[in-house]
Amino acid sequence: MRIIPAIDIIDGKCVRLSQGDYNRKKIYNENPLEVAKSFEDAGIKHLHLVDLDGAKSQQIINRGVLEEICNKTSLLVDFGGGVKSSEDVSIALDAGANQITAGSIAYKNPELVKEWIEEFGAERIILGADVAGGKIAINGWKETTEISGVEFISQFSQLGIQSVISTAIETDGMLSGPAVEWYKVLLDKFPEIDVIASGGVSCIDDVKVLNQIGCQGVIIGKAIYENRITLSELRDYVD
Repeated sequence: MRIIPAIDIIDGKCVRLSQGDYNRKKIYNENPLEVAKSFEDAGIKHLHLVDLDGAKSQQIINRGVLEEICNKTSLLVDFGGGVKSSEDVSIALDAGANQITAGSIAYKNPELVKEWIEEFGAERIILGADVAGGKIAINGWKETTEISGVEFISQFSQLGIQSVISTAIETDGMLSGPAVEWYKVLLDKFPEIDVIASGGVSCIDDVKVLNQIGCQGVIIGKAIYENRITLSELRDYVD
């Protein structure tokens, strides 16, 4: 199973939000590279890096943080936040990102994301399919659309997308447990896609459950920062 710690960046600092609310922000470390190195030292291979400033401003802001982590660690970074054009994808990949996550832009401009898949390769593009009440949420989760998560993912499955990150927003940053039933639905309907769970993980037992049902990866944020899960506990699950 792919263990993927999360680093969310605001003003160059490592933060966590609760349910995507910028007003419910907690700073955990002012040096994201230091945090990334601690993950690497624990044997972890992957990192989910989100430019929250970029997500808000609709353009990549924290490119320097991405470059520093990619240049000074061996972590395989998937990057999201502010990636809105083919130029942005190139910027992120040139900075060292292994993959980029296409979330709101995939809803707003699916043809553009189709072009990214064709130009950069399906293995480089992760679909971000965050849901509120089973419906796709966009624009930093401020807007819930009328399209279901299943319908949305189905569109991109036909375009050859290989991986999807899905957050059930109700669980994010709440340490209340992941949306296991939602992931079971996705695993059943899209056996050809790698499903990466995100949001709500509160303890190592949550990781165990997600592994048992077949999730290919899990993104873990606040549970690590709040010491609900230790990096040593995650070693057994590192792929």
